Amino acid sequence: MRGNMFDRAALPRVAPFLAYLSFIFIADMLGRLGVAAQDLRWLYPVKIGVVLGMLLYWRRSYTELVWTPLGARAILGALAGGVVVFLLWINLDASWMMIGIADGFDPRTDGRIEWSLVVLRIAGAALVVPVMEELFWRSFLLRWIDKPDFLRADPRLASAKAFAISVLLFGFEHNLWLAGMVAGAAYSLLYMRSQSLWSPILAHGVTNGVLGLWIISGGHWIYW
Repeated sequence: MRGNMFDRAALPRVAPFLAYLSFIFIADMLGRLGVAAQDLRWLYPVKIGVVLGMLLYWRRSYTELVWTPLGARAILGALAGGVVVFLLWINLDASWMMIGIADGFDPRTDGRIEWSLVVLRIAGAALVVPVMEELFWRSFLLRWIDKPDFLRADPRLASAKAFAISVLLFGFEHNLWLAGMVAGAAYSLLYMRSQSLWSPILAHGVTNGVLGLWIISGGHWIYW
């Protein structure tokens, strides 16, 4: 293992991501034990609550989240990037572009939508997940691949190797692996160009937020 991966700087950026992934394993195990899919839906707000709590606990460690104005051009670029990723996400869904079959997230009970679940799902996906994932994938991993002392690494100077590895892994984190790679590449480029983690966070939030609204409007539950 290179350097001190789980040192004081890495842990706050890695632990929330690992906690998030652990709930996927928990849900799978509970499903195998016979817990109904409808009951497992309530794991999502618990998962988001745990991740949010960890982010708040370590909030003083995230120096890359100290706010600095992005500028109109960077904001527009992030907004446009988020929408483009959304459009590609819902179209890059051929069978060969998928890993397995997604369980999805159906917020309906007896045909009626549980709006509390919808609000929690969209809020978690658009506000919490982008911060957690961008801290791990872009701020940490993209830079750490090149330099274990990643906080001193300039995102503009990320190597092709670091870019490719982080994008590939981000893609295979998702059921729609090709769409995931496209998203990972877009968010990485926004980070490298702007040097501000808020740029990919904004784009990521737009993608997830618009995706959530699209899912609700057409009942495309499998995309959740």
